[in-house]
Formats: sequence, structure tokens, C-alpha cells
Amino acid sequence: MSPLQLPKLSAGKAKKKKGIFWGIEVTKTLRWHGWELGKETIKHLILKNVREKTQKLSYRCPSTRFFFTLFPQPIILRPGISLILPIVFRPIEKREYEDKICFKKDEGEFSVTLRATLPHPCLSFPAAVQLPACAVHNVTEITFPVRNIGDLVTVFHWEAPSPFYMIPDYSILHPGAECMVKVVFQPKVAAVYDVAATCLFGSEEKRKRTIQLKALSKYPYLQVNVVGEKKEGVQPGKFQDVLCFGSVPVGTTVEKRVEIFNMSVVDAPCRIERAEDPLLQDHVFSCDVSHGIVPAKGKLVLRIRFQPQIVGEHSIDYFTIISAGYLLQTVLKVAGSCKGPSVSLHQDSLDFDWINLGQSLMRMLEISNTSDVPAYYQFDIGVTGSVFSLDRPCGVLEGTTTLVLKEPLYVDFFGTCHSDTAKPAILQARHLSWYRTNMVRGLTFYPPDIVSAMLKDGQLQMDEKGALMLLPEVSQDKPPKEYFEVDSMTEYFYDGETSDMALFPPHVSVSPREYDFGCCLPLHKVKPLPLCVTNHTKGSITVFWTLSHGSAFQVSPEMCDIPPLKSSAFRVIFKPTQLNTLYAAEVEGFAFYKVLRHYNNIEEDATICPSWCLTVKLRAHTFEEGREHFIPQYILDVPKTFPPVAPNTDTYCSMLLLNTGTSLITFCVNQAARPSLLVKPCSGYIPPGGHQIFFLSTHPVNTLSQQHVLPLQLNSHPGYTKEIALRSCGESLNLLLEGEGNLYFKPVYIGTSFTRMYTIKNCTRLPMVFTWKIRQSDRKILSVSPTAGILQPYEALAQAWTFTPDKEIKYLLRAKVFVRRKNTDPMCPETVHYALRIVGEGALGTIRAEKEHLDLGTVLVGDLQSCTIVLLNDGICSLKYILSVEQLITGPSDSEEVCSDPLALELEHCSGTIPARSRAFVRVTVRPARQLHYTWSIKYALCSPIATDLTSTEDQQQPLCCIVATGVYPTFCITDACSAGSGSGISKLHLWRLFSLDMLNKYLKQDPTPSELIYRVPTRHSTSLNPPVYTPLLLDFNFGAAPIGSEPTLVMLLLENKGVVPVEWAFLFPSDQKMDMEHWAEDAEFSSCELHEMRIQDNQLFSVSPKSGKLLPGQEESIQLSHRHDFTGIDRLPVLLKVSYGHEILLNFSGVTVEEGQQYIHFTSSKHLFTPIAIGTSHPPKQIYELYNGGSVPVIFEVQLDEVMKIQKENFQHPVFVCLTPRGEIPPGITGHIEWIFSPLEARTYVVDVPIHIPGGESAVITFKGEGYDPNTIEETASSSKILPPSVFSGSTKLTVPGQAATLSHGRICFGNIPDCAKASRLVFLNNISESKTVVFAWQISTCKDKRVLQIAPEVGVVQPGESIPCFITLQPSGTASFCSTDLVCELYIQESLVQYERELQEWEKEKARQAVEFTITEKDLGKQKSPAGRSSDSAETKILPESKAVMRRYKTLPPIKNHPTPNQPAGHIDRRRLLDKESSQVWVKPQPPRPTLLHLGVTGTAYSLEDFSNKFTSELHKYFLSWPFSNQPLETKFVDGRRDKDRTEMEPKRLSLAAASKQELQIVTDILAGVIRGLLENTQLHDAIRSTLDEPIPYFSQFRCAESAELQDRRQCSRVPSGVSALPDLYAEKDGERKEMRQETSLSNDWLEISHHEQLREQKETISRQPAFRSLVELVLENTLQNILIEASRGEVMLTAQPRVIALPSSPSQRITSPAPPPPSRA
Repeated sequence: MSPLQLPKLSAGKAKKKKGIFWGIEVTKTLRWHGWELGKETIKHLILKNVREKTQKLSYRCPSTRFFFTLFPQPIILRPGISLILPIVFRPIEKREYEDKICFKKDEGEFSVTLRATLPHPCLSFPAAVQLPACAVHNVTEITFPVRNIGDLVTVFHWEAPSPFYMIPDYSILHPGAECMVKVVFQPKVAAVYDVAATCLFGSEEKRKRTIQLKALSKYPYLQVNVVGEKKEGVQPGKFQDVLCFGSVPVGTTVEKRVEIFNMSVVDAPCRIERAEDPLLQDHVFSCDVSHGIVPAKGKLVLRIRFQPQIVGEHSIDYFTIISAGYLLQTVLKVAGSCKGPSVSLHQDSLDFDWINLGQSLMRMLEISNTSDVPAYYQFDIGVTGSVFSLDRPCGVLEGTTTLVLKEPLYVDFFGTCHSDTAKPAILQARHLSWYRTNMVRGLTFYPPDIVSAMLKDGQLQMDEKGALMLLPEVSQDKPPKEYFEVDSMTEYFYDGETSDMALFPPHVSVSPREYDFGCCLPLHKVKPLPLCVTNHTKGSITVFWTLSHGSAFQVSPEMCDIPPLKSSAFRVIFKPTQLNTLYAAEVEGFAFYKVLRHYNNIEEDATICPSWCLTVKLRAHTFEEGREHFIPQYILDVPKTFPPVAPNTDTYCSMLLLNTGTSLITFCVNQAARPSLLVKPCSGYIPPGGHQIFFLSTHPVNTLSQQHVLPLQLNSHPGYTKEIALRSCGESLNLLLEGEGNLYFKPVYIGTSFTRMYTIKNCTRLPMVFTWKIRQSDRKILSVSPTAGILQPYEALAQAWTFTPDKEIKYLLRAKVFVRRKNTDPMCPETVHYALRIVGEGALGTIRAEKEHLDLGTVLVGDLQSCTIVLLNDGICSLKYILSVEQLITGPSDSEEVCSDPLALELEHCSGTIPARSRAFVRVTVRPARQLHYTWSIKYALCSPIATDLTSTEDQQQPLCCIVATGVYPTFCITDACSAGSGSGISKLHLWRLFSLDMLNKYLKQDPTPSELIYRVPTRHSTSLNPPVYTPLLLDFNFGAAPIGSEPTLVMLLLENKGVVPVEWAFLFPSDQKMDMEHWAEDAEFSSCELHEMRIQDNQLFSVSPKSGKLLPGQEESIQLSHRHDFTGIDRLPVLLKVSYGHEILLNFSGVTVEEGQQYIHFTSSKHLFTPIAIGTSHPPKQIYELYNGGSVPVIFEVQLDEVMKIQKENFQHPVFVCLTPRGEIPPGITGHIEWIFSPLEARTYVVDVPIHIPGGESAVITFKGEGYDPNTIEETASSSKILPPSVFSGSTKLTVPGQAATLSHGRICFGNIPDCAKASRLVFLNNISESKTVVFAWQISTCKDKRVLQIAPEVGVVQPGESIPCFITLQPSGTASFCSTDLVCELYIQESLVQYERELQEWEKEKARQAVEFTITEKDLGKQKSPAGRSSDSAETKILPESKAVMRRYKTLPPIKNHPTPNQPAGHIDRRRLLDKESSQVWVKPQPPRPTLLHLGVTGTAYSLEDFSNKFTSELHKYFLSWPFSNQPLETKFVDGRRDKDRTEMEPKRLSLAAASKQELQIVTDILAGVIRGLLENTQLHDAIRSTLDEPIPYFSQFRCAESAELQDRRQCSRVPSGVSALPDLYAEKDGERKEMRQETSLSNDWLEISHHEQLREQKETISRQPAFRSLVELVLENTLQNILIEASRGEVMLTAQPRVIALPSSPSQRITSPAPPPPSRA
């Protein structure tokens, strides 16, 4: 078989990672594991063709000698076929090897990596694990797999930082094995953990790898809530931590639920604990859960059970929920009371009246249980044959039931029995009442006969109730004794029989009261029981026994009389009848005074005494020896403890024994075994199904717990003895005071109160009454609430203690609490008091603000801005404060209206408390309602018991801090505007007027009206196409006019936020304000206005980009407004400019589109206001009215001056309005000017309506208005100076149009006010903002008049990329006063486009010249005559060319720039049109020059005559150089040229008015001038002055003037030239001759000559410096010098802001001149 064979793929190999290279599927890496030295290992490389065509490839063997394969040969793989290439690995040393085998295809090469690795340990586990959030002191865990992906058995060991633990931390993994590692997280503190645990593995070389352990621990927060409890004073939704069970029946169990809420995000383990009391062996409260986990944001339900045991006991206990390692504790208070049965008899007594012996009588008695607790009852009547018997002597009263007893009762029932021999007095209820009273008074021990005798003898008497009393008691102050009801248990136990104590001494006693015969075998040999009855009275008594004839127990004798104070013996005979039987019975007998046998013996009814009942309990049994006694079947319900009582107080409890068997049960209690315990009854029997109620009593003498074990023997057998264990303990008064009886108050501000809670706890099982006693002098300083109350057992009560110091001292006070038992004798209560030590201090303090002045800056009107005031208390006491605010609003507003504004500042809280040495934060919210300056003064006052509110603390207020804020509206302003497209010819000044930008900025500065704030943000609120307008602000945005089809008029506005709050603005078209409605709700009928607006919006004739935006403070943004000229007519669209939380301004967009060739002048407004002019102004300035030609052809305008002449006629022919340009022509797209002179005659307003006629277009009537004012009565307002300030106005030039490569440093310059004989210059920089384009510029001045007034240097030039060129603008008025307002246009060209244009133009002209002289003859037959008609009329010359170039070409004059439309031709001339199109395609169109970018520079200034300027602006005069004698123009143009004189006459209304004067006016002028001339001719000083001017010499520098001007100057101003200067050469000649004569004739000194020479030179210099020509020269030199300095500074060559440097050099001796010699005279 060939080595290249088809593979058999296995599942393991198929899992290898494969790649596909140009259709060949192959594994990327071939690996060798587990190899051995010296052995060859073969791996198979599988290549598979996954394409649908056969592929060819070749391969190169590995480069190393450790890997080799078959000799390379071409491989051909058909579609879907695989090939196996064996690779052999032969290692020679123990290291890792790597090589590759390369395969080559036509598409490229790919390789397979061959890698042999050594066995090494390697473990794989996650890089990080995230453990669940865990509570502090809790444990969370997570597991992750650790897998051995190496080749060796690996031992690993974990090292984890605390509080993380790894389980297991040590283990061994075989290759490929995996184990789970548990991460245990047990934090001790709350923190975020992100730590690394290190795994160390490997045997020879230890390797490390870490895993990131991330966990979060938090403190849990548990809250207890009682389910279903609604307690008064607890707000809904609040947690309640008191569980009240209410009153629960004794012996029953009630369960309630309590929820423990976990408010944290971590699971919280908790334990439920309760304080253990050693005396409480059986807790009445219990919980089924001792520990648990409360889930995060979840709850744990506890079931608390209450099982009370003692009726009437109030129980309180506390459960503590402990979490987070005893750090956090939550206490649950549980309370409940025990209620028992409430049994009552409906009658206090039952009278059976009297019956005869042998008869019976039945009475009804009702007993009720008003409680819902069942009651076991039992009547203590155990004698079967008793006189009184009950049908149901014992039973159970269920809750709220009533039973009827049908037999007489024992104690409360009485009756009388008569026999034939004995007829005693009938016993009645009053006799019982008298008996009890007489018994208390000791009179019942005397028989009735003796008592009657004493009553007769006066030794006794009867009280008002009928009872007897002794006489000595009457004479004493003490009232007679009365019977009192005693406690039932006391009366029951202290009967003198069960115990040695008795409430009343017995009258008759029997002994023994109970007896056990024991085992009575044999039956007939039972010994009788001797019974002794003792008479303790002073009279004879009769005792008889009521025996049952069937009873085994009999008494003998049945009746016997006993003398006074004597005893009698009886025998009890027991005669059993059955063996192995229990016997028990109660023998009953009665004793009474013998005298009571017959009613005749009774003289007084009050002396009747009832009989006494005697009972003896007997037991016996007849069980034979060895016989088992009856096994008792019973239920014994006995408590474990006695109810708590005070020491030396009796305590009682009951015990219930139920006989559940079918036989009799006898019982006997050995009371002698436990003398401290009293039990009643001590013996007796219980019939089957009956029960016996036992009462137990003990008398604890101290607080030590005492164990009582009471043996109860049943059925007379020791084996049936039940030991009853009871505990008793005396409870002394024990009150626990918090803090070991110390109560500390922190320092308190004088006059204020501080309350803190103080806890007292009853540490006993008995309720106690507490009462606090505070000294009278301390009660004003210290108080407690409540001052008295009841503390239930183990109850803790938190009391409110209030400390109110009145002095700045330290206080040490004491208070006492007195406690006593709740049920004690109020006459002599046992009380214990505890002392409480109170420490406090009175102090003073003040509050201050951390920042006394807080400036919130600007706040948006209607918006909220908050800040925090930090209040500091540096004192040692807490301060309770009340804050007040005073508001002051300043700014331009109506003070009365502002004063009524509500307070614009709101405090989070106006009162509070600041702890000592701490701070408090008060949140302040400011909401200004106006755009004014707000100042809030915050004051504070400290609270006291008297001053508790703001009104009562007005006198105590102190300043705290001041908060200032300024309410602002969001606004912006328009800082720049420029136009492009069809509106590129509009100047900036005109553009500002067209768009009313000044008024828009003015509106934006004003406060918005309330109607504008109805919708604070852009809102779709309209249901119609014409949305309602809520703003009173209306403006026009006039886009001007342009011909149809022209490019859109573009206007760019620069919006700048100069405020301090962000501004959101939006331009809302009508469609942007309309709500989206369903089609059925739309109105189908539209008005013409709506249709017009819909057409504009649908065609997007007006557009704004962007339509909305947001400007941060100081931010700028440009917007573009455009008007498309697609339809002729006037387009109008109302657009709402909405500023969020600010203005709404309605902008009426309007634009005009005119027909092509139509003449149209766009008037900005129909009204024009001239600048106010003072009356009497000698040379009123010229003013300008602008007209814009919005059409495509030049427009001629004519001003109709009829109304102007009418105004002149009305004002005495004074030209109030003079139009200097009544006719003119305006090129298309250019703004034209109409010059006016307004010269008021009076201080009033002049109005004139002037028609402006446009031939071939629409005319308009413009209303011109001017105002004249009197400068003498009205203070000079310098209105003109305000309009045109004297400084340069730096108009913004930040806006650029697309393709603009340069900008001007100023968009507008203002020369201010200048005299007409001076000139002013301004500097403007042209900045090339492009980085690569060179710009060529050229300045254009609109009119010839502006060219004479304005000069620009340089006018043309080139600006390199990034370069700035300074341009000097010079304004020199033309000699007349005027308002100069000119728009200078700077045309910008890209130099590359100009060079390209010139190159193409030269080529075009060259080609044109060649075509003019060149032609080609295309005829082949040159010998034939050509018809003249066949020659082209356009050919100027012909030339014979070679036959190969014989092609006839025609050339015509090139067409204009634009393509002419093809004329309409008939259908038959289609071929001719194709020929013309082909011919026209060969025409070379003349290149057009590039279109320049226009930069507008507005130039404004006001020129005044020298006289007006000096009067109005005297302080400004020295700033100008007055060069009025000279001008840049030749003098001939001023005075010689007649046409110039004519123009000047037209421009000077004064001269025109003199020529048109009347005869009277001319006469006045003639007379005045004649007087002036006559005076001048007669003035001799004037004549001398004129002659002296002829002698002034001509200056030498007059040669700088031209010859013509000098000639004219000499001709007109010869009198002004100094004669001394003009004759300067002759002067020197004359001086030479005079010197010679003087040497001969006189002897003057040389010094005098020198002085004279210097004086002459000084005079000559002064004369020269006063010449106007010299001053002009100096001014020109200085101007050029300053301009050079500015140019150098702009280039960075000079630093104008650099500090001047002073260099001090030593003086040279040669420079010191002591006596300077005069220089020699210069000879020119």
C-alpha cells in the first residue's frame, strides 16, 4: 500500500482545531506528547479538499532533522478526498522541539506547526471568582474546578489571605483529573475585597498561579415588625417592636408572629436570645426559633407563644435579636396578662325559712362564669346525709355559662327546723348580719338569755343597725367595731383548725377534725374513735349529729348537752361490711345554745345566735395483707412555683386533682412533713368522675428560693404517694437605675431645655409603683415624665428627663425615686427609695455661617438653583435655632411692584438643632421671578421656652449670612451678519437694517412678558396651520429682492451667548408648532394665507440651518438663512424665534423675486429718520438714504421734489430738505445712495413725503422726518457722536462664507467726528485664513465721490497663506460737512484660479488670432469655377493647404459666456439641428474670470465745518492736524473750473438761497457789507499790517510745491508770504556792505554781532515752523513713521508692549562745553 493513503478518522482526531487554506482543510498544529528519547514517534497529518474542484499542491520537508516525512512529491486531491501524510519525530535530547511543514499552491503558501513538548505540570482554573455578598461575621462560599491539564501528577497548595479560606488547601491531582475547590469567605469588617490567592504546584520546580478573589461584605441591618398589631401613635409603614398578647386565659397557649426584616443587601444570620432568670423555671413566653438566617431584603418569621400560669399576673419579657457577631442588637418587647374564670353567685344568701322535722325544701341558686375561661368549682360539703345537700357539688363552668343549683348550700344558706318538742325561733338573714357584728364585739359567747338580761339592765344597747354593743364603747371616742370582709383565702386558711391561727376564736371545737382508721381487720374488731367536743361559750349548748343510717361511720351519742366551758366525749364507731374496700366519710354535727330550743325563750330578736357546724373527716380500708389497693386513675394539675409575693407575706396557689377512674379515690397530705406549707383539705375522698380543688399556702420570709416537697398519698397506700414539688420566694423591692444611678446631661444653652431618656427597670416578679421626688428648688431646672407609674414585672421604662439651666454654671442635682408594692396596705406601705445623681451644665453659644457671603451668580428666571448653607456651632452646647429671611430686590424696576413679590428663597427647614462643636446643613433653593439682583439676608434666633416661633424671636434675631443672586433670562445676541449668493452685494449696514438686527438685540435684552412664557420650551400646541401668537414682539427679516432663477439669497448670522447661562433656541415654522392630528380631524378648507404659507413650506423657499441649537456661556454659533427665488412675487412666512425659558419673537420672513429684466428697487422701509441737527448750523452735514437694486438690470430713479419745495416755501425759502442726487442709476445687485441735507430753521420736527419714481418699475412714497433742536436751551447730546463714536468700532468678522479664504480684522470702522480740514486714518488687517492658498485682493470704492474722500493703501496685493496684510483707510472730507457712510468692498481671488484663468485666456486669444487668418480649402476639383454663393461669407482669407489636410472648417465669433437657447425649428429640420449641435460642440467658449469673494467693510464718519467742530467738540480739536490751506487736488479745480464752481453752487444751499433772495433781503445785505467795507478802509492799523506782510521773505521749501499751484498761491496769498524770507539773499549782501562801512565808521564789538546773528536765525526758524507747508510735511513724515511702526509690529519685528530699557552711559569729557561759541552764519 502506498504511504499516501486515505485516512480513517477517529473521534479524538476530529476534535483537533483545524483551519482551511484555499480549500484545503488541515490542522493548524500537530503535537507530540509523552515521547521518549531514542524512539521514533509518528503522527499523521490529514489534508482534505473541501472544494468542488481538483486541487494540486506541493510541500517542503521540515527544516530540522528531528522532524521528517516522505520525499516531497506533487499531491492531487479530488473534491472531498483526504490524504494522510506521516510525520516522524526523532528526539535526541530532552527538550522541546518546534518546526513546520510548508505547503504551496497557486494561490499562495500555508504551513502546519510541528511541536513536541515535554511533560510538565499545568493546572487550569478560572482567573477570578466572584463570591456572593456576605454579612460581617457570616460565611459565604463558592466552588470552582481545578483541573490538571498537564502530563504529571501534580501536588498543589493554596495560600489565601484572610478572610478567605480554601478547602481543600492541599491536594494531589493526576493528569486529566479534576477536583472542586471551595472558597470560604468569612469577613470581620465591612469592606470591598479584591485579593489574589496563590496556588503553588509542581514537584521539582515550584510554579505559581493566582486567582483573583472578589467579594463584598456589609453590615446587616435588622428591623422587627409585629404582624397584625395596630398601636396608637405608630405611623403607618413604620416598624413596631412591641408584641402585646393582651389578656390570655390561664393554662392556654396563644401564638403570634413577628417578622424580622433585613434591610441590607446581604443575608444576615441572627440568634434570638432572652435574659435568663433563675427564679423563672417555666417561662410564659417562648420562641420556636433560636437562630436563623434572614435573606437579603427579605424577612424571617418568628412564632412567639404565650402560656400564662398565674391568674392576674402581668408578664413582660424581652427577646434580643443578635446579628453580626454581637455588634448589632435589636430588642423585641413582649407583654401579656393572664386571666382566669370570673365566677359569681346571683344571691348573697338563700333563706329556706322553716319546715317540720322530716320534711324537705328546695331552693334555686344560680352561679355564673362571666369569663371565657372554664372554671372548676366545688362546694365543700362532703357529708352524704347532711342537712344541706347539692345535686352538683362540683363541676366545670364553661366560659360565659350559667348553672342552676337545686340544693341548699352550706355557708350562705340557712333554715329552721321544728319538731314536736323543739320549736326554735326562725332564723332570718338579719340574724346572720347581727351575729357577725356581735361576734366582732365579743357578745356571741354569751347565751341569748344572759344577753337579754344585760340588755334589760342597760349594760348593752342596740346600735342603729339593730346589733348589740357594750355601753363603755359609746362613751369612748372610738366607734364600735364593725364586721369587715376579709380575704377569702385568709378566711379559708385561718380558721383555727387547719392552722394555729384564726380570725375569730371558735365557739365550739371538735377534736380530732380528721381521722384515719387504717386497715380495719378483722371487720368486727374495729376500735371506736374517741371524739371530744369543747364548749367555749358562757352558756350551755346542745350538740347533735346528723347521721346517715346506711353509713359505716356512726357517732354515739347522737345528742348531748355540754355545760359552759366544758367538754363532752363522743365515740365514732366504724362498722365495715366488705373486705378489700376503701371507706371515707365526713361526719356532720350542729351545736347551739340550749336556750334556743323554743322561741318562747327569746325575748329580744337581736339575741338570736345561729348554730355552729362541726365536721369530722374519716377514712379506713379493709384491704387484706398482700392484696393490692385500688390503682388510682387521676390527673393532677399543679403549678411549679408559688405566685411571687413580698417577704413575710402569704402566697397561695391552687391544685386540681381529677378522678378519671371508676372507683373512689382517697387522699391524704402529710402536712407535718412540710410545716411551712399549708394544704386544705388535707384529706378526703373523690368520687368517680369528680375532682378535688386543693389550696396551698406558704409564707416566705426572705428572698431566697425555697423548695417545698409535699407528699400526697392516694388510696391509703404508701406506693401511691405523689410528691409535689413547689418553689417559693419572697420578692423584695428592686429597681435598676441606668448608668448606676448617674444621669449626665450635655451642656445646654441657657433658657432652653434638653430632654434625654433614662431607663428604670423592675427587676422583680411583682409589679411596683414608683414615684419621683425632686426638690422644690430644682423643679424649675429639672423635670421628669412620667413622675409616677406602675412597673410591671421585669418591665423597663424609658423616662424623659428635661434639663433647663438658667445660669452659666455646672449643676449637680439629686432626685429620689420611691417604690412600693402595688397591693400593699396604703396606711403603712413598705417603700424603698433610690437616689439619682444628675450632672449638667448651662452654657452660652452662637451660630455662624461657614461662608458669610454666598454668591449664586446668575440664576435662570423661573428655574431652581440650590446651595447649602453650612451652620457652625463652635460652642459646647447644642443650639436650637429659627431662621428668617429678608429679601431685597434691586435693579431697574418698579419698586412698588417688586416689593409685593413673594419670597424667592426657600429654606429646606427653618428651624433645627446643631449639636455642640459640629455643623448643620441647610438646603437653600432660589427661584428668582425677575431679571433683577436679589439679596437675601438670613438671620437666626436661638429658641427658648418663651421664644419658640419666628414671631416671638424677632427682637433676638442676629445676622447669619447673605446670599445674592441675579435672575437672568436665557438670551443671546447677533454679533455679526453677512450675505452671500444673490445678496452678496448687500452691505453689512444695510443688512442689519433689512433684518432689524439692532431691534432684535434690543428685544433680546428685555424681560420676556408673561404671555411669552406660556410655553417655556418649543411645543407643538396649535391645531391650525396658523398658530396663535402669544408674543407682542414682531420683527421683519427682509431678504431683499433678486431675479427669478438666480441663486438663493444667503444670510448668515452669528449668534453669541454673552450671558452666563446656557441658551436653547429654535426657529419654529408654522408646521413646527402644529400638533400631529388624525386626517379626519384636519380642516379640509384652507384660506389664501394658509395656502400661501403651505406653498412656501412645501417648496422650502425659506430655510434655516440649523433650526435649533444650544449655546453655552461665551459660545458662538452661526446659522444660515436662505431664500430661494423659484417663483415670482412676494414671499412671506411667520417664523417664531423661541428661546427656551425666555423670549418668543415673531419674525416675518419676507423676500421678493422679480421677473428677469424687470426694473425693481427694494425699499427697506417707507420711513426714514434723519439725524437731529442743531438750528443755526452753518454747514449741515450730508445724509444718505439707501436704495437696493434687486433686479437684473440697472435702474434709474428720480426724486420728485414738489413736496420739498413746498416745505421750503413754508419756511421763508429756507432749504430745510435739499436733495443733492435727485436722479441716479443703480447697477443690479448694488445699493445706491440718495444724498440729502437737512437744515432745520426751528427746533421742531419736519416731515415730508417724497415720491421716488422708477421708470418702468414700481414707484414709492418715502416719508422723511428730521428733528431740529436748539443747542442753547437743550444740553448738547452729541447725538451724532453717539451714532458715530470717535473710536474704531470693531465689527465682528467671525462669519465666513463657503470658499472664503481671507477675513478682515474689522467688519466696520467708524472715524467718529472730524473737522472738514483734517484727515483721519484707520488700520485694518486682511488675514489669509487658508493654509495653502494664496489670495489676491483688490479694493473697490463704490462711487467717485467716495474715491475723492477715501484712500486705501494698498489697493491691491497678494496675501500668502497665513499672512496678514495691513491696509490703511484714510478719510479726508471734501470740504463740506457730511455724514459719511460707505461700504468698501474687497474682492478676493485665489491666485491659482487667476493664473489658470490667464493661461486659458491667453490660449483662447491665441487660438482666436490663429483662426482669424487660417482657413482650409476642401474642394478636390481646383480647376472648376466656384460659385460665389458657395463661398462662406464669414471667411476673411483663403490659403491653399496640402491635400491630406483638405478639411473645410468654419469659424465664427465666439458666443458669450452663457449658452444661448436653441431656437425652435420645424420638424423637418432635425438633421440640420444635429449638424448645428455637432458644430457647436466644437466651439471654444471664451474663459470666464473666476468669481471673487466679496468682503464688506463699512466706513462711517461725520465731517463738520471747523467752526461747528470747534463749538461742539472743543476738547477733541487738538487731536487733529488742520491742513485747510492745502488740498490733494489742484487749486484750479476749485476755483478756475467753471463746471466745478457750478457743482459747488449746487452743493451749497446758502449761495443758492442768496441768489434767490428778495429785494428787501438784498438791500439788507448791501447795507451791512457797505458798513463793514467802509470801516476796513478807514482802519489805518489794517493798512500797516497789509504793508508789513509784503516784506515777509519767501521760504526756501516752497519748491516742494508744483509750479502751477505755487503760482496760484503767490497770486492769491501774496500778502501772507513773509517779506524777510523772500529777500533772504539780498539781506546777506546788504549786511556785507554794511560791515565794511561799520568797520570804517563805528567800532561795534564782535559779541554784539554774534548775538544779533543768533537772534536772526531763531526768528527765521520760528517763521519757517509757522508755515502750513512745513506743518503738512511734518505731519506726513510722522504719519508714515507711525504706519511703518504698526506694520513692523504686525509682523512681529517690534514689540509695542515691551518694557522700555534705559541704558546709562558715562559722559565723555570731550562732550563737556563750558562756553559754546556761536556757529558761523550759513550762506545758502
